[in-house]
Amino acid sequence: MRKILQSAFDLLLFSNIFMALCAVAQGLLTFYLVGSKPVYPVIGLLFIATLAIYNFSILLTKPAKPKNSPYRRIQWFFGHYRLMVSVTIVCILALVPLFFLVSISSRILLIFLATLSFAYGLPLFTIGDKKFGLRNIPGLKLLLIALVWTMSSVLLPILEAQTAHLATISMRDTTILIAKRFLFISALAIPFDIRDLFEDKQFGLKTIAVAWGEKNAYLFCQVLLIGYMVLLFLFRNHGFNTDFWALSVTVILTGWLIFKSKWEKNEYYYFFFLDGVLILQYLFVIGLNKLSMYL
Repeated sequence: MRKILQSAFDLLLFSNIFMALCAVAQGLLTFYLVGSKPVYPVIGLLFIATLAIYNFSILLTKPAKPKNSPYRRIQWFFGHYRLMVSVTIVCILALVPLFFLVSISSRILLIFLATLSFAYGLPLFTIGDKKFGLRNIPGLKLLLIALVWTMSSVLLPILEAQTAHLATISMRDTTILIAKRFLFISALAIPFDIRDLFEDKQFGLKTIAVAWGEKNAYLFCQVLLIGYMVLLFLFRNHGFNTDFWALSVTVILTGWLIFKSKWEKNEYYYFFFLDGVLILQYLFVIGLNKLSMYL
């Protein structure tokens, strides 16, 4: 029984299904915060696009001997190579009908985000005998990850909610929501750079962790989360309501998990607990709101 559960858990995490669920949760959180019902083509796009892009990125960086990789995720992924290639192809094909179910403004946004996402890992540039992609440009890796996640989980749902006349949100509120989510995603992404510090140095990636060092990178994470809390406090819509407290608690929890990641180098910790905050944030907001209705 334990082996079956372990296999199922590895499938969930290392196939990037869990990451795709994180994207869905963040999209649902946006719909909730702007007072809109979920638009299901957007939910489908978030799930399938995230799964396709993360799988595609891993396939592009296939090591010479995956079985000898120090990362369990890489061992598992390429141990199920044909399955993951098939899933990626199916996801890319499934994106086509979903693409035409959203508005033109959303399609333009999706094309832009897809271009950034696929260009992220592709060796587009050549200097001498070295080829590199956008992620190799100093400081750009974190910016691209945070930008793509923020635009897809915040701006895309807002565009579709407004197109379907499910919500009306001002440019000011949209900008604040984007800023908060950008800070939150950035803070979550940095610990992964710290974990991959040695490998990133070998590949010449100038991440925050490589450029500033591990200690300063952890400090920067906390600064980003403090910035999020400041925006949350200054631009709370209805005083200290359940949404404010739910988001505040999840940010504090995120700060603690990031601090604890100094000692936790286990991949399950990063891919389940740290990434899982993206799901927990939505569940906590919904749960606390439901609880307040019964009190």
